[in-house]
Amino acid sequence: MSQAEDMLSDVPGDDRGAMVSTESAETAAGTEADEFAEPGETAPPGATELNGSDQNGEPDEPADESPADVADLEQEGEIAADYVEGLLDIADLDGDIDMDVEGNRAVVSVVGATLDELVGKRGEVLEALQELTRLAVHRQTGERARLMLDVGGYRVRRRAELTEVGRDAADEVQRTGTPKELAAMTPFERKIVHGAVADVGLRSESEGEEPNRRVVVYPAG
Repeated sequence: MSQAEDMLSDVPGDDRGAMVSTESAETAAGTEADEFAEPGETAPPGATELNGSDQNGEPDEPADESPADVADLEQEGEIAADYVEGLLDIADLDGDIDMDVEGNRAVVSVVGATLDELVGKRGEVLEALQELTRLAVHRQTGERARLMLDVGGYRVRRRAELTEVGRDAADEVQRTGTPKELAAMTPFERKIVHGAVADVGLRSESEGEEPNRRVVVYPAG
């Protein structure tokens, strides 16, 4: 068992059960709605959802929200940082924790030399840790948390990689005139690709069900 798995096994039962039930966790924390729009922003032009929440019985989240109070976001960041620090202590891992506010979102970053196992394959462990952290914040504040957790700069690197993926797919579709289906991605990853495709002026849609939901890029017109 890895240190990350051992750490998660030591999480209190209620939190661990919430993490395993990702669908209910995402509903509580608003993860799926992050695919298209950050708080206060609208979806990229041309980016639409198939099999979306309006078709599967889950309520849609408004794309536009009132600006969050900076003090509230800073409080979210502090709660999240304390929670993550406790998880690191459980796993006996070293890491420095940075807090910031970007737009309407608190951002908590863990930096250190040996944190790859906290990211996991395709960021799966990181996504689970983020959901646990959001739920911990929600329990203390009573408000839905939209904070972003990053470990070792993974999300920054992944954002750059996926932006390139989106641009390359759009270039291929423009050249061939044929829709292109990409590999399955998380909501965080799909949102970045949608934005990159929209910047080129093409249309993209998400198709399928989690965890095999993927972006399809279509020619213009």
